[in-house]
Amino acid sequence: MEFEIWWLLGIPLFFTLGWIAARVDIRQLLSESRSLPRGYFKGLNFLLNDQPDKAIDAFIDIVRLDPEAVDLHFALGNLFRRRGETERAIRVHQNLLARPDLPQEQKTQAMFELGQDYLKAGLLDRAEETFNQLAATGQYEAQARRALLEIYQREKEWARAIDAANALQACGAGGRQKEIAQFYCEIAQDELVHTHPDAALVMLDKALSADRNNVRATILTGDVHQANGDTEKAVLTWRRVEQQSVPHVALVAQRLMDGYRKLERPNEGLNLLKNYLAEAPSIDLLEVVFKATLELDTVQAANQLVSNELRRTPTLLGLDKLLDARLMEAPPELRPELSMVKSLVHGYAQKLARYQCSHCGFKARQFYWHCPGCSRWETYPPRRTEELNVMN
Repeated sequence: MEFEIWWLLGIPLFFTLGWIAARVDIRQLLSESRSLPRGYFKGLNFLLNDQPDKAIDAFIDIVRLDPEAVDLHFALGNLFRRRGETERAIRVHQNLLARPDLPQEQKTQAMFELGQDYLKAGLLDRAEETFNQLAATGQYEAQARRALLEIYQREKEWARAIDAANALQACGAGGRQKEIAQFYCEIAQDELVHTHPDAALVMLDKALSADRNNVRATILTGDVHQANGDTEKAVLTWRRVEQQSVPHVALVAQRLMDGYRKLERPNEGLNLLKNYLAEAPSIDLLEVVFKATLELDTVQAANQLVSNELRRTPTLLGLDKLLDARLMEAPPELRPELSMVKSLVHGYAQKLARYQCSHCGFKARQFYWHCPGCSRWETYPPRRTEELNVMN
């Protein structure tokens, strides 16, 4: 009975305490909000209405009246950077760093923001120096190392990019093995350009150690063997692409066909590519098989090949190939009309003959391992956009 009385008395007591706490919080909030300048709310309102220019003007007015408003300096600097006014952003963050009374935590934040300003302005040397200092402090380490990785990629300093990616992995920012493999491929490609095939092979072995499914490393390894005159080894290497990714076989189809010709076994090469085509339809692969069929077989066989592929994967690009084949065996009186249709289809087909980045949507005529639009690696499927739309 005594417990029930206390429990009943406790209900209004808890409500009373809750009401008092809420009143104190509300009064404190109102007190703090009254102490803020009116321009602060104007600036926030402009930001919410997506009017950054007016927000900047409002914040500038506040900073003039209250130079100690550190948070507003940060907000102002970030707004300048977003608007592309990097010089003004740099000045704001440099002024913050120059303040002797600024707490260490905010100094570190100002240094990070300054590094971002330098990076946006393209002042890569200054950005690199700033982010290296930050990484050494252990604060903002992952963000700093990520920025350093971006800088080294922009400057094409692939060896330093590898070190930065390894350091980024070590600080727990996720795996970077695919990127590291691509950096080794970039170094190998440079070695190939300067006719250093042995050095290129060393780099490609490292690329495959980092990512054994790296198709580019396999293709380049075959290229090195071909450059060394070992066509048999080159062909065997290019054939390994099928084990890594069947759709990427289209990227080595012409290499394989040329290799088998050099080995004087073109029919073997053609049969291999036909098997690949049956397994993974591809316009690029069809192009190589079509030309090889014309060379080694008959026009009728090439015609039938394209007709079968068009039924399986109906695309304008495939129709363009079919019209090529039909023109070759068409009677003279029908060729002008067929040629006109072919010209129209070809024009539209070429607009669809693009590779497209799966991340940013950037389209290109050629295949890229590194997207020119978003700078991401391995975001291009090895099929043209029209094929992907049909398959989806």
